[in-house]
Amino acid sequence: MKLELYKLEKVINIKFKNQNLLKKSLTHKSFISSDNNEKLEFLGDRVLGLIISKKLLEKYPNDTEGSLDKKLASLVNKKKCLEIAKSINLQKFIFFGNSKKKNYKIEDKIVSDSCEALIGAVYIDRGIDFVEKFILNLWDKHIKFSDKAYIDPKTKLQEYSLKKFKILPNYKLLSSTGPKHKPIFKIGVKIKNKHYIKGVGSSKKEAEQNAALNFLESNENK
Repeated sequence: MKLELYKLEKVINIKFKNQNLLKKSLTHKSFISSDNNEKLEFLGDRVLGLIISKKLLEKYPNDTEGSLDKKLASLVNKKKCLEIAKSINLQKFIFFGNSKKKNYKIEDKIVSDSCEALIGAVYIDRGIDFVEKFILNLWDKHIKFSDKAYIDPKTKLQEYSLKKFKILPNYKLLSSTGPKHKPIFKIGVKIKNKHYIKGVGSSKKEAEQNAALNFLESNENK
């Protein structure tokens, strides 16, 4: 276990003062229910938003709040965190379920959440200046291209639906699970009589965006 953590430290070029923090950031609740990475994920999400927001303000001082908000959304969403996580092969180091089963397929959401938890752990272990450098190093190329016009998936789907069918997409809440402090929403979206394409998120807004994105991706080649 220590060897695996050492390998990750080499990948991210960080030597943790408290290696238990690193281990905790990679521990999913299916592996240990009482001492997992959920709280570090909560913290890391906020730290990531703060650092990227600050960078965007510096990079685009003349942008409107709405423009900055769209850029921020494109840089800190779950899919972007997943992309960053995979760029450092974070999925190989997550403690999940029965770790003796090496062929376990870890869900994308778990990998994305672990990325945020890792950020939270770096912040606690090394402080705000260090975690800022860590985040900006990983997000550098994505921030460079953030000046490209970003249209969120829900807006894209609405434009597509109005242009092709002259109607708006229909969203429906399919389920709401989990505790009040950490809910999981599943929302479906459809156009005309097609079946619902589902999206999951920690808020209804996020679930709707993910449903719209999944709808667009499923219809790309049609």
